[in-house]
Amino acid sequence: MHAWTAPDLPDLPDGGALVHLRDTTAGALAPTRPAGEPATLYVCGITPYDATHLGHANTYVAFDLLVRAWRDAGRDVRYVQNVTDVDDPLLERAAETGEDWRRLAESQTELFRSDMTALRVLPPDHYVGAVEAIPLVVEAVERMLAEGQAYRVPLPEGAGGDDPGLGDVYADVTADQLFGTGAHLEPARMLEVFAENGGDPDRAGKRHALDPLLWRRTREGEPDWDGGSLGRGRPGWHIECACIAHRHLGPLVEVQGGGRDLVFPHHEMSESHLRAITGQPAPVLLHAHGGMVAYRGEKMSKSLGNLVLVSELVAGGADPMAVRLVLLSHHYRDDWEYTDSDLVAAGERLGRWRAAMSASAGPDASRLLAAVRAALADDLDAPAALGAVDAWVDVALAGGDGVDGAPDLARRTVDALLGVAV
Repeated sequence: MHAWTAPDLPDLPDGGALVHLRDTTAGALAPTRPAGEPATLYVCGITPYDATHLGHANTYVAFDLLVRAWRDAGRDVRYVQNVTDVDDPLLERAAETGEDWRRLAESQTELFRSDMTALRVLPPDHYVGAVEAIPLVVEAVERMLAEGQAYRVPLPEGAGGDDPGLGDVYADVTADQLFGTGAHLEPARMLEVFAENGGDPDRAGKRHALDPLLWRRTREGEPDWDGGSLGRGRPGWHIECACIAHRHLGPLVEVQGGGRDLVFPHHEMSESHLRAITGQPAPVLLHAHGGMVAYRGEKMSKSLGNLVLVSELVAGGADPMAVRLVLLSHHYRDDWEYTDSDLVAAGERLGRWRAAMSASAGPDASRLLAAVRAALADDLDAPAALGAVDAWVDVALAGGDGVDGAPDLARRTVDALLGVAV
């Protein structure tokens, strides 16, 4: 699966600082690895329907900052993102609308690409759909079965197609002594969240209520694929990401990212699968999670229908760079609520930046560059970076110091590090 075209990154003098992130598991700020070590990043992608709302964009712009800061610091970045282009929610939406699920997934993925292009988000090096990862999943699940880390559950009547004797396959969470240590949830709460997010704790035949599905056998009316010894079917959600991350990033994922709603069950379970696949007790170095975006008093979500879509804002005349500034005005870990006034304020800020950076001379911008680098190195503190740019712009528009070429360095700084083209 192809991603989208990368925007140009202007050159900046010297190099950026070591980036620190707040690790969700540890609950503390931790350094990423230094220059010279490869940077590996896995960010969970969309299930392609109702794309791209501001909650999506908040996540991908946040980790875009990380990629930019890493590259500025001289690191060789390998970035992977998936697309869950077959899953229950997608199939349900297709059934509701009467649209072929393949066409729905393709059209929404293409819309996502165009939104990321408009927002000047750097594309992943590998953009991988769940469907194309099915051979990886089959291989991994067969091995987990052989090693006793997974088991079969008998099928309900009518499932399994021509071979109903082979059951669905589930991971055995008791085989992973570290399962549950990342999310810091009590068992009762894990069961609640699991059930709320596509899990099936009450499925008859499971060894443990939290055991996640690895391979779902054929059901009437659902798409299926050759699963080798598993029988025809389709992959579970969590194993998809584990297999894609392992294939394209190797034994260590430096940062696993996504929205905070993925901490459990998705990231807990996908990392558990990674431990099974790699044999490594700690296949993820850092876990970083973005906050939730609300609209009209509720978390923005497809189920509630309170979505603000990037494409609709742009179609309505919004400058994509103003939309990006709306996102950057909030720390990526914070929860916040979008209002129309946010976009108005971002447009005014963008206009001031462009006015100041279109001049031939202005205040010395080397301090601005240092301030933006320092802000991003401190847990991707975009609001602090924007504040530093605003301060430089205020002096520039007031007719402050005149240094030839300073506005150009300021322009390249906000372009390369913040992704804002002025």
